[in-house]
Amino acid sequence: MNICVFCGSSIGGSDVFAKAARELGMLIAQSKSTLVYGGGNIGLMGAVADAAMAHGGKVIGVIPDFLVRREVAHNGITQLEVVESMHERKKRMADLSHAFVAMPGGWGTLDELAEILTWKQLGLIQPTIGILNVQSFFDPLLAQMHQMTQMGFLQAENLKQIKVAATPREMLIQVGAIT
Repeated sequence: MNICVFCGSSIGGSDVFAKAARELGMLIAQSKSTLVYGGGNIGLMGAVADAAMAHGGKVIGVIPDFLVRREVAHNGITQLEVVESMHERKKRMADLSHAFVAMPGGWGTLDELAEILTWKQLGLIQPTIGILNVQSFFDPLLAQMHQMTQMGFLQAENLKQIKVAATPREMLIQVGAIT
């Protein structure tokens, strides 16, 4: 199984986020799944990739060439694919993946999650989408999603398709990578 992880290029304001990223990377490797991610060597992206590699996992990074030029590409992973644009990056990660997990992050993570949720809603992809709600990070976004449903802008069945977990282990159980 290829599991795409969307997460921050920053480490965040608490060690709990990096700890969760490292645990997720370790569990992905131990499950014999492949980590697919944004190809960076910094922040939570670097932490999840480093942990997967340290535990013998396979890691595929997809990164736009302008970020390679900024020297944030992770050269210590199994495979690094360089693409032309952020859009091409998202499309390639989607093509490679059987499940998606969003961890805490900023605008980029929010963009990736929103686009993949939209693709799922439109029937363009079928994989499971999960939100790893470390330290209740996504509670406000989840509340907004419920508000969207209550106000008639999002169908309840689309909201119900999102798997939410507080721990990496629980998340990987919900996306079917471990039992």
